[in-house]
Amino acid sequence: MAQLSARQIALTALRLWRKEKRFADYIISGLLAKAELTHPDRGFALELFYGVLRNLTLLDFWIGCLRASRVESDVRDILRLGLYQLFFLKTAEHAAVHETVSLAPKKQRTVINAMLRAATRRPSDLLARADAQPLFVRTSHPEFLVERWQQHFGAENAEELCEWNNLPPPLYGRINLLRIGRTEFLRSYSESRSLPDHPNFVQVNSLPSDALERGHCYVQDPSTTIACQLLDPKPGERILDACAAPGGKSGYIAQLIENRGRIMACDRDPERLQILKENMTRLGAEIVRTLRHDWTGDRLPPEIASVAPFDRILIDAPCTNTGVMRRRVDLRWRLRQTDFVRMQQQQLEIVRVLIPLLKSEGVLVYSTCSLEPEENEEVVRRILDSSPALRLIEEQRSSPFQDRFDGAFAAKLVQSAWHSLA
Repeated sequence: MAQLSARQIALTALRLWRKEKRFADYIISGLLAKAELTHPDRGFALELFYGVLRNLTLLDFWIGCLRASRVESDVRDILRLGLYQLFFLKTAEHAAVHETVSLAPKKQRTVINAMLRAATRRPSDLLARADAQPLFVRTSHPEFLVERWQQHFGAENAEELCEWNNLPPPLYGRINLLRIGRTEFLRSYSESRSLPDHPNFVQVNSLPSDALERGHCYVQDPSTTIACQLLDPKPGERILDACAAPGGKSGYIAQLIENRGRIMACDRDPERLQILKENMTRLGAEIVRTLRHDWTGDRLPPEIASVAPFDRILIDAPCTNTGVMRRRVDLRWRLRQTDFVRMQQQQLEIVRVLIPLLKSEGVLVYSTCSLEPEENEEVVRRILDSSPALRLIEEQRSSPFQDRFDGAFAAKLVQSAWHSLA
């Protein structure tokens, strides 16, 4: 069986994504795991696949400019790859056209060749026509999503957010002080660049595998620490990380309290829970105990009941993830307008189940990686309306267009002293 090229893998991934509705990351990682590509070719396959997904609307707009009649889906996928190479990667015209046309069956090659050749003859016209289109076309986002961001954040911030989402995400690592000191880490991994306002974080082009395997660092965006800092855990406390997988926040909490205390880390997905366990072992977070549990349906397990009430509870709630769209390339195409209210109902259900597990004067932190008010401020408001024993202490957020990191939200609530566990 012939070895697939980077372009063939990208095309296969696009078709699987379109037909099977699976997550983009799973599709491309599965294909690359079976391929025998050089490191540069693997990078090229990833760039093609993710680049096309980031720019679907714009690429399809150009296809419409080149051919008014209907274009078959399989042909469209090949044209998307070709146009992405021509207009975004600036691949040499001969290579982009010839190699892309060769991906198609012979009966389709004539029309694909003609359209790509036409694009090479009129690049200025196609670019000018694209610039005249609305923001959702230029930046390839669902129109409803762009409109709500314009309403919530203003036109300028919405445009900056859309452009941010289309850039490859930087790679950050949190130095794990349970395993290694900051100075030693920076000396051992000299390619790491420390972040001025986040001294225990580094930015790298690619993390050395031994740093990850030895638990010296954990891949994590600095925005994820907002919730843990609001939680403000103390050594010796009982802490519940209710929606913990894959474990970045659990590991950081263990570091903050120097492995002195007790952390119950729960998740409902068995595969993610296994990843959580492996991560805690690698990071040396010895006080973390993992437990499978679904807060929206399962009865309270005895392992949690026996530890409650907790001094602090972190609810990093399931959400639409709009703050990390830059990292989840196909997320924008899976979202629906109804998702924000649907997720809010699930978030409120989880919070209401967990409130009785909080001790008097205990701290509850509600957090998401969403930018949407329905999942953030409105959830907090509804919690306070239905739970008079709680009072809001502080809210913090990270906005990509302001802070230049992933989007995140966290609210710190405290249980009144007169409240007791039901």
